[in-house]
Amino acid sequence: MKRIFPLIILLVALSLVGIIVIQISWFRSMLVVKEEQLADNIVKAMSQTGEELMAQKGTLPSLKNRRMRPNLSWPSDQLMMELMKPSTISEKFTPFEVQEKLRKNFNAFGLKDTRFEFLITSDAGFLTYDELRSPGFDRVFEDTLRNRRFIYPLLIPGGSNMEGLVPEEAMVVVVPNVKNIVFKELRWMLSGAILFTLILLAAFYVTVSALLRQKKLSEIKNDFINNMTHEFKTPLATISLAVDALRTEKVSNDKEKMQYFTGIIKEENKRMNKQVETILQAALMDRQEINLNKKPVHVHALIEQVLENFDLQLQHKNGYADVQLNAKNDLIMADEVHFTNLINNLVDNAVKYSKDNLVLKIATSSTGKGISIRIEDNGIGMTKESVKRIFEKFYRVHTGNLHNVKGFGLGLSYVKTIVDAHHGKIKVDSTLGKGTSFTIEMPYGKEST
Repeated sequence: MKRIFPLIILLVALSLVGIIVIQISWFRSMLVVKEEQLADNIVKAMSQTGEELMAQKGTLPSLKNRRMRPNLSWPSDQLMMELMKPSTISEKFTPFEVQEKLRKNFNAFGLKDTRFEFLITSDAGFLTYDELRSPGFDRVFEDTLRNRRFIYPLLIPGGSNMEGLVPEEAMVVVVPNVKNIVFKELRWMLSGAILFTLILLAAFYVTVSALLRQKKLSEIKNDFINNMTHEFKTPLATISLAVDALRTEKVSNDKEKMQYFTGIIKEENKRMNKQVETILQAALMDRQEINLNKKPVHVHALIEQVLENFDLQLQHKNGYADVQLNAKNDLIMADEVHFTNLINNLVDNAVKYSKDNLVLKIATSSTGKGISIRIEDNGIGMTKESVKRIFEKFYRVHTGNLHNVKGFGLGLSYVKTIVDAHHGKIKVDSTLGKGTSFTIEMPYGKEST
């Protein structure tokens, strides 16, 4: 599992990167295709407009916009040639009319919202001059990075009688911000691609999280099995030795020794029962089947009762308990059995995770809505990371050089569950190497106020 897990993560990550790269390549190719389609439609619109404009060149010239040279007189050959010469675009149409024709054809080819500016040029010999232009043409003409130019020659059909009589003309159309236009056309595809990528990232996150949880659960399971085996193996070995001793004639004939060894068997049996009860409590917490039998409980009396059971362990640690029961009202509505186990677990942790010269401080105080219980020790303390995880089931704090700490990592998880079941709050403060304090706030309840 340890070798397969990184490989699975790597394969999933590579697959995700590959899909994202394919999406980026696809989108770039779509940009190119859409831009070419846009250019093709623009050219078609210009071609249609050019044909409409050049259709006028096949008709007799109009005198509407004809500008005569001042040195021509009537009648004269020069004047007749001037009158019969086909008109240019600027002599037939105004800028507004050309723009309207372009707009009509742009709309016909699916370019309804596409902005454009235009210019009509004439080529007379070696000179090129501008005939017509839209008002904003000069502003967009110079920017070749964002804007795209299109040129369409306005030529009289070959073999026509008018061929060679008028200057060659061309239509120049500039479309601003071509990339933006293409992006707008692809916005739904882009949105779909982004959404699909986010879904892939979410799936990748869920997959990795599930794998990490699975790995963590596997490690927790192995630790739990090892701890449980150790916790049961030690009392069973002790009971086995005590039974073997009781079978010997020397012990069986000595009443005091028989009582000693039977006492050992009884204590070890209690110890095993306590471990079994802890595991059963954890199963009940998983199924949320803890039934509280709430009744009035005096917290001070309960704390004193618990401390009596730890006298020998405190003496063994060369420690003492500093008890300051200052709460004016210590009566709460609680399940006596579970609340006793709660205090017992916190005191037991303080003793287990402390070295010699233990100072156990237990203090109570009244709050606005209930009672505050603070249990503090000067033990080994915890890191910030451990503080965040101590209420997790099966989690055990690293004890460094202390190798005599036993348990399943269920005690504090049970404490948190019981506090929550009583609608209380629990807070942890700890400094590595200096000690840990637990502060519990319990409400009085209806019958306690």
